[in-house]
Amino acid sequence: MKKIKSRFLFILFLVASQFGFSQLTGKIVDKNDMTPLEYATVALYSQSPRKLITGVITNTNGVFSFDKIKRGTYSIEISFIGYEPKKIENIVFSGDKKDLGILKLALGNALNEVVIKSERAAVVSKIDKQVFDATKFQNSQGGTGTDVIKNLPAVSVNGTGEILVRGSTGFVILLNGKPVQGNPATILNQLPANAIDKVEVITAPSAKYDPEGKAGILNIFTKRGALNGTFAQINTRIGAPSIEDYDNSESAKRYGIDATYNYRKDKWNFSLGASYQRNDKSGRREGDVFTIINDVKTSFPSDGERSFDEENYSGNITLDFTQNENNEFSLGFFAGKRSKDRRADILYFDNNAVQPANSDNRLYTFQYFNENLRIRKSDFALGSLDYTHKFANDSKLSTSFLYEYTLLGGPTTNRNLGYPDTTQIIQDEFNTNDNPLFGTLFRIDYEFAKFSFGKLETGYQYRFLDHEGDFDYTRRNNDTGIFETVPEFTSAIDLKRRYILAM
Repeated sequence: MKKIKSRFLFILFLVASQFGFSQLTGKIVDKNDMTPLEYATVALYSQSPRKLITGVITNTNGVFSFDKIKRGTYSIEISFIGYEPKKIENIVFSGDKKDLGILKLALGNALNEVVIKSERAAVVSKIDKQVFDATKFQNSQGGTGTDVIKNLPAVSVNGTGEILVRGSTGFVILLNGKPVQGNPATILNQLPANAIDKVEVITAPSAKYDPEGKAGILNIFTKRGALNGTFAQINTRIGAPSIEDYDNSESAKRYGIDATYNYRKDKWNFSLGASYQRNDKSGRREGDVFTIINDVKTSFPSDGERSFDEENYSGNITLDFTQNENNEFSLGFFAGKRSKDRRADILYFDNNAVQPANSDNRLYTFQYFNENLRIRKSDFALGSLDYTHKFANDSKLSTSFLYEYTLLGGPTTNRNLGYPDTTQIIQDEFNTNDNPLFGTLFRIDYEFAKFSFGKLETGYQYRFLDHEGDFDYTRRNNDTGIFETVPEFTSAIDLKRRYILAM
């Protein structure tokens, strides 16, 4: 019994000596500063045949440990992100605890730079607005700002080219965050699509935007250079011939070209752009209308040309200067000229009739040719100067000055001629209008350093608007041949408005 007990204790001693102390350990550090490397990977292989046994990672002190290792010859491989891998061969393990000591890893080849590429989301929704990436709307490239906003869900353009936001024409345009007081369509129709970076549809504007009960706010941001270097882009557009010319007197012309140049180096950022667009629309009108006045019915069945010729010129220049990380200046100028001619040459048939409203007995019939040409011109110019200063506590002061000029106007000729003898002048009318607008805006905003509960801003805004207009309506006296003023349709406006907002 004593012999069995002695043999058992001897075997237990051998087992304890083999497994209780069978540990392979070491410490991994940086070769340069001897800093312990946490989470380095250490893999243990049998030497022959080569086979992975197990793997561990180092602790906060850079120490690794393999427990319960059998006698034999091993190799280890050490790896860590950014460091050269290290291999140690022919490690003879006798079964006792073995310490490999301090193992040094050297840094690998340093990267000069890391380039991460990603695409900006086409639509970003925020609490108070939606932001649309204009560069994602490929079908608008080569067009105008109107072509860009057609892609927005809240915007529509009707058959006459009128822009509607949420079903209303009463919306406000901001250009790079600054409100424009002129006609929004004038700006959008002359701003090249390729100059637009993004559009914000502001649905819940703060006090500083002064929405004035409008249908919505469109904040249009133009492109600026982001990296040092030179960038140039030219876009051309040409339209195929019309499938149907509707017997118009002239064929529709559709073509355009725009160019953008940007130079950025260190503190300076310069951008220059120009655009030309010709976008005609051929069309025809067929109608059958009537009026009833004092129980007399007058019918006007008609047919003829109704076409549009549209031509746009525009240009822009911006200059940014970043003096240092706390001071930034920006100067911008936008200008454009637009002409849109609408021709409506309509023949009113010989079955135009005057008769009692409750009878088919015609009192008489007549026919005539109506020659109508409306030339609508719209010019605009915007100049802005901005300065931003960031304080040491991350609060920010922003100042902005904007001068704006727009001009809407143009003549309309309306002639009713005999038919088929169009040399006979029945009625000849001419009306014209000049409707200039001069606007000035000064704004100063102060943004406090961020609070844990949100952002706090205060500011002051001053606007001055001078809007005049002369609308002259004249009709030719067939006896004298002189055009005489028709006072019922002639008017003038003289509007001056000052607006101060503090918040």
